[in-house]
Amino acid sequence: MSDYDLVIVGMGSGGMPAAEFAVTLGLHVAVVERGRVGGDCLWTGCVPSKALLASAKVAQHLRTADRWGLPAVDGLTIDTALVWRRIHEVRQRIASSDDDPARFEGLGIEVVRGDARLADPNTVEVDGRRLTARFILVCTGSRPTEIPVPGLAEAGYVTSETIFDRDSAPSSLVMIGGGPICIELSQGLHRLGVPVTVLQKRPGILPRDEPELAARLAGILTGEGLDLQLNVDTQRVLVADGGTKVVEATQNGRPRRWEASELFVAAGRSPNVEGLGLEALGIEVKRSGIVTDDRMRTSQKTVYAAGDVAGRALFTHAAAYEAVRAVRDMFFPGRGTAGNTIPWCTFTDPELAHVGMTQAEARAEFGDEEVHVWKLDLAHSDRARADGTDDGAVWVVTGPRGKVVGGHILAAGAGEMIHELALAEKEGLRVSDLAGVVHVYPTLSTSIGQLAAESAFEGAVRIRRLTRFLAP
Repeated sequence: MSDYDLVIVGMGSGGMPAAEFAVTLGLHVAVVERGRVGGDCLWTGCVPSKALLASAKVAQHLRTADRWGLPAVDGLTIDTALVWRRIHEVRQRIASSDDDPARFEGLGIEVVRGDARLADPNTVEVDGRRLTARFILVCTGSRPTEIPVPGLAEAGYVTSETIFDRDSAPSSLVMIGGGPICIELSQGLHRLGVPVTVLQKRPGILPRDEPELAARLAGILTGEGLDLQLNVDTQRVLVADGGTKVVEATQNGRPRRWEASELFVAAGRSPNVEGLGLEALGIEVKRSGIVTDDRMRTSQKTVYAAGDVAGRALFTHAAAYEAVRAVRDMFFPGRGTAGNTIPWCTFTDPELAHVGMTQAEARAEFGDEEVHVWKLDLAHSDRARADGTDDGAVWVVTGPRGKVVGGHILAAGAGEMIHELALAEKEGLRVSDLAGVVHVYPTLSTSIGQLAAESAFEGAVRIRRLTRFLAP
């Protein structure tokens, strides 16, 4: 007989909700954690970065208050040590409440500290102790990818895993990368007065988002003064006299160099699979992560994987969703299939949110004749104009039979707005179906209602010749 119904390896964004869901089913659960409970989201990701962005947004409002008819604060000087102190306090508040190990233990979950290794498909070894279980769920997450740039390791650099454990921000930064982590933090740090240069290898930022909206966001960032450099191929890193770090690169084929007191690297994520013993069990691991089917099962049917370590969608909310669905599938087989409707948001100001296909992906999938892109610029949103945040847009991509296949929003609060389009995409709704939802006025979400109304009105045009026959 097994010691447990379920052993979860990793107590972060996936492991915590999975364990809590499992005990609600009356299951005997143990969770193995080698580090801090809460994982990347609490300690190095979502929570500290959003705390930083909140402070940075207030600083920007003070600096530009004249846009709202208020006196602007000229020459604003920010002590980033105070910002970092607040970041640490926010993390600790969560760690001592919702993510407190004692709370999970109070629910009946056994928290086991140490390094885990899968000895067989039903056994996890933790520093000599053997935990047997009916099922095992691997939720070990990911870490920043190391990039092979000569001199980088010797010079030293910070990542999302280390920058928030400092006492303050670096005095200046060169940031290598152009994805969500790098772009969010670059804007936040720049707004806090830190000189920042971003070096992006690609011709644009946020390559997984709608290119036109990503380019529009890039224009907003550079308009604030952020030094955003595209088409940069980093060659090597040097340390100059005095400790200044120098990045030598080519940009559009021409040699360039940038200097700063510190380097930040955000060039993707790598799954945390080392030491788990997966290969010995015949469990396939690729560069992106553990290979699973659409039920999150590995080739060993008692071993599941969810979240970043499975390499599907590398987001906190995706990890929680997948992990809970995996537990459901273990004990109610066939019911836990992970869906593909995973919205995401880059929390710049304005935010850029995305669900489903871009217009290029939709055209490649369905053909030009089947695809229509509904667009509304926030210059036509009364709320955005009143708030002074009208530099943005809402796009809805439709495919065959007019069904929503993608949504893209560049707006303040886009992360809150995207869920309506995510539901429409998941349920196969048409844009015109959303016209049946009364949207509160004035809100930014009214823009989605406006697009829906345009679609409904377009349908009405096709039948307007019938109205004279229907009139009394």
